[in-house]
Amino acid sequence: MRKFLLAAAMAVLGTASVQAADLAAHYTKAPMMAATYNWTGFYVGGNVGGQWGSADPTTSTVFSPTGYFAASSVPAIAAVGAQNVNGSSVTGGFTAGYNWQVDRAVFGLEGDINYFGFKGSATGSALYPCCAPTGFTVSSQVSADWLATIRGRIGLLATPSWLLYATGGAAIAEVKGNFNFTDTFAAATESGTIRDTRVGWTAGAGTEYAFGGGWSLKAEYLYVDLGRASATSNNLAAFVPAISFPSNVYTHSVDIKSNIVRVGVNYKFGGPVVARY
Repeated sequence: MRKFLLAAAMAVLGTASVQAADLAAHYTKAPMMAATYNWTGFYVGGNVGGQWGSADPTTSTVFSPTGYFAASSVPAIAAVGAQNVNGSSVTGGFTAGYNWQVDRAVFGLEGDINYFGFKGSATGSALYPCCAPTGFTVSSQVSADWLATIRGRIGLLATPSWLLYATGGAAIAEVKGNFNFTDTFAAATESGTIRDTRVGWTAGAGTEYAFGGGWSLKAEYLYVDLGRASATSNNLAAFVPAISFPSNVYTHSVDIKSNIVRVGVNYKFGGPVVARY
């Protein structure tokens, strides 16, 4: 009887072992969860690049019966005073912003402040139509040391870590202009200045790639238009001792347009790294 029970137990254990092995052979382990980057969150960063652009400073005056100029001199001054200035420089600064990710779309608000470094000058001369061989010279100097932007961003994820985006918003800079008029008819001189914090616009596009630990690299192009700033003066003086001609009002103006190409690095604080199967 004991031998019979022992044989039966061994048969049962053998059958159980075969079934367990069969189950193990057919069991597929669930895949490990993979992490994917999430763009939602606040970030700060820095950028460096270059800018190249142009400005169109102008100088003009008006005819006055009690003024200094003959009627034919006024359009001649305006023609010489319509000048062009080109400028280029290295640019760089700091960035901060916030992103919201919705599925494959990323929406953001970004601000930056940068060294801008736009600077240029131009000079033109001509003879007076009425009074050759005497003539006049108009000179202009234009500069903008810094540039700030406040922009929206809207992008699409080509991959979970690679963002393509368009951007646009306000551009802010202090535009400075210095203008001088001189002539050889009676040593006339006039000068004017512009100091104007301009709010213009900017638009562009870029790409950003996220890599470990919240860091990302970006490359970006921006077009900036700061609009036109102007100022007037009536400080024309001539002869020795100087006689003023306040009725000859001068108008000076300047605009700045620039292209910016830059690269940067950002660091995003907090924000989840979402796990997925």
